[in-house]
Amino acid sequence: MMMSSRNSGTTVLRHLGFRLFSSAVASRVTASEPAYSLVLSRPFVPSAPARPPASVLMRLFPVRMASTSAAPALGGEQEEREAKSSSPAAPPNGSKAVASYWGIEGSKITKEDGTPWRWSCFMPWETYEADLSIDLKKHHVPRTLLDKIAYWTVKSLRFPTDIFFQVRFVAPRCLVVDNIQYATAPTLTVARTCCGQRRYGCRAMMLETVAAVPGMVGGMLLHLQSLRRFEPSGGWIRVLLEEAENERMHLMTFMEVAQPRWYERALVFAVQGVFFNAYFVAYLLSPKLAHRMVGYLEEEAIHSYTEYLKDLEAGKIQNVPAPGIAIDYWRLPADATLKDVVMVVRADEAHHRDVNHFASDIHYQGMQLKDTPAPLGYH
Repeated sequence: MMMSSRNSGTTVLRHLGFRLFSSAVASRVTASEPAYSLVLSRPFVPSAPARPPASVLMRLFPVRMASTSAAPALGGEQEEREAKSSSPAAPPNGSKAVASYWGIEGSKITKEDGTPWRWSCFMPWETYEADLSIDLKKHHVPRTLLDKIAYWTVKSLRFPTDIFFQVRFVAPRCLVVDNIQYATAPTLTVARTCCGQRRYGCRAMMLETVAAVPGMVGGMLLHLQSLRRFEPSGGWIRVLLEEAENERMHLMTFMEVAQPRWYERALVFAVQGVFFNAYFVAYLLSPKLAHRMVGYLEEEAIHSYTEYLKDLEAGKIQNVPAPGIAIDYWRLPADATLKDVVMVVRADEAHHRDVNHFASDIHYQGMQLKDTPAPLGYH
């Protein structure tokens, strides 16, 4: 029996030994070609050019020692050539082709008149005509302690905003007296007529960067609450997220009117970080306080846009043509002006005011938002 086993082993080594230990074959074992594929599929070619032999471990064990890339199947070279030949050619204009492996292709959207839709931040079915008949003078009189806290918090935030956007910095100049140059001190002047359009535009941008936060925070927290409690939200998640999206579109519109400077961008970065976390905590502690605060914030926004309109009507600010994004979003006429844009934005703020005061009243009555149908599509 022992002699039979020894003879069988000798026969196997005689047939396979040149494949396992030949330098000609071992040289073809690379990081991208496992050893077992060579043993099974590669014929022995004595005349193959000699290359540096692979390590003994790579020859004895079919394990990929130094690579994490996928190993090609048997006949991988042919499949690789077929894959290259079947791959789509690069676009002739040199632009990068979008991978369609997942079967997702951008749809071609057109307007009602057949012209291509040029906006990616909103779609034609998301546009609407603003309701300009809404009452702009409605005001919730603060009576309870929480109402007064919300009211005076918003009023206190308005004071530094007024100072920042009504006062501009004038750089120092050189004054020459008796051939001697003297540097004058920098001064602060009220910027009501000079650069008024840019200042109002930047004020609107600052306002919208803050106003777009509460809807997102409230919708996010209601979404998580709905998941935890396994219950519907009554449509309030969508209402609050639509509010945040609408405020963001206000920001995109006023970005076409005035571009913020570097220090204004830094201020937005700081204010957003502080306000997001503060409102997040406030909504967790008292949703009725949070919604009441947003209601008062929207009342201040109505006041700011009313002052903007007064300067436009008085000629202090040039009534330039409306940005294209505003014409398509609010379905304004083609000859719409900046005044028309400010009017529809102010109407949106009035609708947000009503929704948030309404949400706060629901909590004051001891109910949850899910207990009352949400005003979907109110604005």
